[in-house]
Amino acid sequence: MTSSTLSAVRSVSPDLARSWLLVAATRPDTFDEAASSSADAVVLDIEDAVDASRKDEAREDVARWLHSGGESWVRVNDVTSEHWSADLEVLRAAPGLRGVMLAKTEAGAQVTDTFHRLGGRVPVVALVESAVGIESATEIARAEGAFRLAFGSGDFRRDTGMSADREAMAYPRARLVVSSRCGDLPGPIDGPTVGTSHPVLREQSAITVSMGMTGKLCLSADQAPVVNEVISPTRTDVDWAHSFLADFDARGRIVRDGSDLPRLGRARKIMHLAEAFQVAVTAR
Repeated sequence: MTSSTLSAVRSVSPDLARSWLLVAATRPDTFDEAASSSADAVVLDIEDAVDASRKDEAREDVARWLHSGGESWVRVNDVTSEHWSADLEVLRAAPGLRGVMLAKTEAGAQVTDTFHRLGGRVPVVALVESAVGIESATEIARAEGAFRLAFGSGDFRRDTGMSADREAMAYPRARLVVSSRCGDLPGPIDGPTVGTSHPVLREQSAITVSMGMTGKLCLSADQAPVVNEVISPTRTDVDWAHSFLADFDARGRIVRDGSDLPRLGRARKIMHLAEAFQVAVTAR
């Protein structure tokens, strides 16, 4: 099976993508395997996953794969890095490039500069990883070229000294959610869960959903199915939405009270996601 065939099975639109699988660019032998995984989006990482001495080699390996039929996103080095320009120069003409994830974003201008360097046609996911970035999140979300925001939770904790507790991380998550709404972007992508425990991953993915985030970074392919399941609407939600919409149609789409319109919006959103993620209504 070729790289292009592997990539073709990925059907979820990136604005709805739940699982974003980070893949070290130093391992080109794993690119095809990642592309055939259940992750909604694959991100080849030439930033944190690559030592400075190997940047050139990793960049070329990624470009070669993208030119040979592979399709993916790429996490590029931050604008202040000496590697940023070289990353964009190599990736600019890569036919398989679906978008870039810009590391350590702290200003809207960084997103726009990246977008224009790539010809004004490649979407940019702004990875926010610092206190400055969080406080600039709305400006970043409104920048030309911004596609979604993502939370670099590990670097953010190192920058601020905050813990990984749900309470400590509530503020930066909420800022990214509110800023995404202000910028008319899809919901933001949460930081990854470190470790191999699927129960912990499931619990942390549920927090992602409760905060209003709609995606999550993954560190291994086996995390993707768990993230996809938790972030998708439940069968119970889909059944409720289907029943509500059927009832709404049956009564001539007449609004009875102030709760109908919010419920109608929620039901339509659930059914839209159910269709995108292939969550079926329970047979009756």
